[in-house]
Amino acid sequence: MSRQVIATAIGFTAILMWALLALFTAASGTMPPFQLTALTFAIGGSLGVVSWLFRPGSVKALKQPWPVWALGILGLFGYHFLYYTALRLAPPVEAGLIAYLWPLLIVVLSALLPGETLRWYHVAGSVFGLVGTILIVTKGQGIVIDWRYGPGYLAAFVCAFTWSGYSILSRRFASVPTDIVIGFCLVTAVLSGVAHLLFEETVWPDAASQWLAILGLGLMPVGAAFYVWDYGVKHGDIQVLGAASYAAPLLSTAILVLAGFADFSWAIGGAALLITFGAVLASKDLIVKSKD
Repeated sequence: MSRQVIATAIGFTAILMWALLALFTAASGTMPPFQLTALTFAIGGSLGVVSWLFRPGSVKALKQPWPVWALGILGLFGYHFLYYTALRLAPPVEAGLIAYLWPLLIVVLSALLPGETLRWYHVAGSVFGLVGTILIVTKGQGIVIDWRYGPGYLAAFVCAFTWSGYSILSRRFASVPTDIVIGFCLVTAVLSGVAHLLFEETVWPDAASQWLAILGLGLMPVGAAFYVWDYGVKHGDIQVLGAASYAAPLLSTAILVLAGFADFSWAIGGAALLITFGAVLASKDLIVKSKD
């Protein structure tokens, strides 16, 4: 297989780990979002720091120009800050759907990158994924936009552009080692801690299972996932990764069903077909290349 196919596969593992986000979050108790973000990013960053014990020279990756740091901090902390702000100011279903426009935006904005060509099947595949996601989140009931929550919708929209912009612009810094993400995670943990102290009341877990869920969040969805995503968007097929990202809410819902936190419905089945078809359609070029 080509390096691009391997990098795309590595990036896709981030989507698999993000599918565990809802389950681990539900099992983590009632900790406020910024406090939970601070703890989990601290764990995720520490995961990388531990790896430096075996790769001491890799710490030099932190010595990067300010645009690299600005992009990473805006991408990781900015996305989460805007997402939680949107949830505070608007109904969570509508805010979540607007924020989850980022996979479609990645596909569309990828046309701005050197050497990338946007085809109709890239966009069509992403749209199928978006429709499938709407089915999952709304349970087939439709959505109602109430403009009284305009500030929340705006925060969600900017949130979507923030993560898609981070993913796209990371490609511009393809030569920067993924070890820099360790620094991004640690700074995000500190800034999230400050946001927690400013806006929230501290709530600590009262069961060992909740601490294990927090540890799981930090090790995978809010830890390793950001490392493999960085490698994937820098060296893989970013259009395929964007379209495939719509699999995250589908897989997340499937895990919740299997764990007993949700029930299976026709909407989930329909979403599975739409998202799967969309991902395959958007991956047309990659599939053909891998066969060749």
